[in-house]
Amino acid sequence: MHPMLNIAIRAARKAGNLIAKHYETPQNIEVTKKGTNDFVTNIDRESERLIIEVIRKSYPDHTIITEESGELLGKDDDIQWVIDPLDGTTNFIRRLPHFAVSIAVRLKGRTEVAVVYDPMRNELFTATRGQGAQLNGFRLRVADAKNIEGTIIATGFPFKQKQHATAYMNIMSKLFVECADFRRTGSAALDLCYVAAGRVDAYYEIGLKPWDFLGGELIARESGAIVTDFVGNHNYLASGNLVAGNPRVVKDILATMRDDLSEALKR
Repeated sequence: MHPMLNIAIRAARKAGNLIAKHYETPQNIEVTKKGTNDFVTNIDRESERLIIEVIRKSYPDHTIITEESGELLGKDDDIQWVIDPLDGTTNFIRRLPHFAVSIAVRLKGRTEVAVVYDPMRNELFTATRGQGAQLNGFRLRVADAKNIEGTIIATGFPFKQKQHATAYMNIMSKLFVECADFRRTGSAALDLCYVAAGRVDAYYEIGLKPWDFLGGELIARESGAIVTDFVGNHNYLASGNLVAGNPRVVKDILATMRDDLSEALKR
């Protein structure tokens, strides 16, 4: 096992155990509004603190980029740990048991190691670049749908960027005519892992942040999925606009999207 994967798993499990414990005691959860439709809890922050503590113990010089604390520069900026301590905070607040801890390790701009841990189901998704993706130690493979017909597509509404609502709804309407059904679960990290596991055939979303998807992205790619932006390029790290699935299904989704993309969504 990659040594950094070992540490990422340790950190994710420690944070996940904390989150699961507090899920049972909602009276101890303190909610703060960060922005429009954007919330953070004391548990997000405590989870993040535990993850940073575990990483710093083994790798004190690495840079850590987190959702809540921002960029914590280390002496070695070539290695970056990108963390979402609780992806699916709104689900957690509402006691809807679908959320995860996401950790990605990037070396010189390339993701090498990824862990997404769902503490409520005790599902540990992992990947090391070039070595495949696993769920609790078992190999993952993306679903082998031949085209968009009959597929289940996961998505997330652009609730922080409602200026894209019309384009999003138009795209969704067209895709819905072609696919079998949609899933909208509230955790980008788990949506990408579910693509990897073949639980859904594809996933797309607008305006994600790197910590939302970098862990799940490597897991999806290592399962055989491709990940692109909305025009089939690889600018999604900058834009946050992302499509994932097997190549045939992604091709169909991109073709269906094409006529409804605003200039902003083509970037």
